[in-house]
Amino acid sequence: MPITKQRTLDYINHEWGSYVERFNRLPKAEREKRLKKIGFESFRDMLAHILAWWDEGMPIIMAIAEGREFERKKYDFDAFNAEAVEKYKSWDEDKFLAHFEKTRQKTEADIQSVNEAAFENRRVRAWADAVFIHHAREHLVVLSRFLAMDLLKNEWAEYVEEFNNLGEEKQKEFLSKQGFESFHDLVAHIIGWWEDGAHIISGIVEKPGFTWENRDTDAFNLELTKKYASWSDDELFKHFERVRTVMYELTASLPADAFQNYDIEGWLNDDVVGHYDEHAI
Repeated sequence: MPITKQRTLDYINHEWGSYVERFNRLPKAEREKRLKKIGFESFRDMLAHILAWWDEGMPIIMAIAEGREFERKKYDFDAFNAEAVEKYKSWDEDKFLAHFEKTRQKTEADIQSVNEAAFENRRVRAWADAVFIHHAREHLVVLSRFLAMDLLKNEWAEYVEEFNNLGEEKQKEFLSKQGFESFHDLVAHIIGWWEDGAHIISGIVEKPGFTWENRDTDAFNLELTKKYASWSDDELFKHFERVRTVMYELTASLPADAFQNYDIEGWLNDDVVGHYDEHAI
């Protein structure tokens, strides 16, 4: 997956820049439900956690970019996260949110100042992915158009190639953990859910009162395996690319208020974001 300076800046600007606003648009009960699912008692605690990892990662990224030494640490993640939450407990709410936004803006400016070549360093890419890109999926409370399009453009675009770059033993190990007999079957499974999701999302947008029948997941997955069984890998992988493009263009074309529709958001979240992490290579 490409971890570049520009992609990192896009996440800091578009994803994290709208993060608080998107969460606050949700009704109170929905906010509480989503926070509970992620494992935080409050949105403030989650923001404190996110801030702490930005504060931890940025000095390392800047030190590497500037050719300076930096402290290498082993983390007790539970202790680190608990300390992050405790740090801001006494802060006034407005002061805390202003600090979050100020830190985000400074982080964006600092990354902007970094030479592009710094992102050739494996450790810089790892920190940028961990605290800005992957962290956005890990703490996804409200799906944005940006995040869905970014995954379709980047992670999913390289999915087949990533698998093919694995050694034979690694491929077998991956498929065994995924519960698929072949990569062909796994790709067929992904395509089928994308096609189903695209049909439902389009229906919701175009036809008021549109309804759909919930799938029996196991039965549908078996149906997809059979549907594409006679296709060659080459045919299937080309179709995967066509359907990925359809999903990308559909996501790009959705009206702005479509992302406030829980059904549309849910299908995109499950098919594009959740499904990627479920089947990540």
